[in-house]
Amino acid sequence: MNADLKQDVEALADTVRRFTLERIAPNVAAWDEAGEFPRELYREAAALGLLGLGYPEALGGTPAPFALRNAVSATMAHHSGSGGLMASLFSLNIGLPPLLRHGTPELQQEVIPAVLRGDKIAALAITEPGAGSDVAGLRTTARREGDEWVIDGEKVFITSGMRADWITMAVRTGEAGSKGAGGISMILVPGDAPGLSRSKLDKMGWWCSDTAHLRMDRVRVPVRYLLGEEGGGFKIIMSNFNGERLGMSAMALGFAQACFDEALDWSRQRRTFGSALVEKQVIRHKLVDMQMRIASTRAWLDAVTVLADEGKLESDPHCVAQVCMLKNHSTQTMQFCADQAVQILGGMGFMRGTKSERIYREVKVMMIGGGAEEIMKDLAARQLNL
Repeated sequence: MNADLKQDVEALADTVRRFTLERIAPNVAAWDEAGEFPRELYREAAALGLLGLGYPEALGGTPAPFALRNAVSATMAHHSGSGGLMASLFSLNIGLPPLLRHGTPELQQEVIPAVLRGDKIAALAITEPGAGSDVAGLRTTARREGDEWVIDGEKVFITSGMRADWITMAVRTGEAGSKGAGGISMILVPGDAPGLSRSKLDKMGWWCSDTAHLRMDRVRVPVRYLLGEEGGGFKIIMSNFNGERLGMSAMALGFAQACFDEALDWSRQRRTFGSALVEKQVIRHKLVDMQMRIASTRAWLDAVTVLADEGKLESDPHCVAQVCMLKNHSTQTMQFCADQAVQILGGMGFMRGTKSERIYREVKVMMIGGGAEEIMKDLAARQLNL
């Protein structure tokens, strides 16, 4: 990382840290209990330029390398300790890229600027009750009727699904709904489209993220809302996953650091048998084990980020394999640190209100979302010709 970029990363991280500590951290427990956070927070984050990072200036964004975007993710995760907050606040970063890469200029102007201003919310809808990691098995259909697509089916586990104004949806098109990956297309669906219904899902973690089950009953959208070519959706989805997995790795690093910090603070304050916990060798060893994993994750994330900023995220098999393995390693680091932190905190680690308790509950969605561990291993093996 050159000196100028390093300075930019440090400055942005400081801005995010202050915003998170002042606006998010004091409220996130209450937002968790409420099951959502104020919609105004989107506009506040947008005003700082956080929502527009990586998007063209012509659409209201700020072109930025992955190094800057990952710094935002890691820093906010570290100081908020809330995956649910981050999942919904930044759901635009999985909902908009297909539109940015494959939508017409007119459609981009219609949708993206309002989302980057925080006035509208964007989401991505891929997963179905019978198709998750097996994207080629999805069954939601879209058939052409004149100048409209008519969509029928279901989507589940959709982040920001209850409040999204725009939903980038994977559907099956073609005669009788073509089978396999070749029959999948991507279509933009307005959140207020007649025939679209939503129901909220209760979850183990990510409580303040509005996660929904969507049902489409003859939902009609204009033909011009198709993204890219008909039947080209599978490739769009696969390339979209790479950026998502890199961002999740940065988040996992931040959450692991949050657990370490809380465990260290507690071990210095808590006294047992006449001395502070941190004076016990077994506790110091736990903290060192956490630091080992955090340091290796940070170094790996930095290395893969360089590859991504060189333009290799989508086209280079080596880079794709690295992202898959990093996603597994970073979430395993998060899992280990959450477990050790709760153990060090003891009874307090089981109480709501500590970061470690929340992160402990949220580990599994990080290890499953964006591609489960088993899928990541298999994909990495194929990219490496193993």
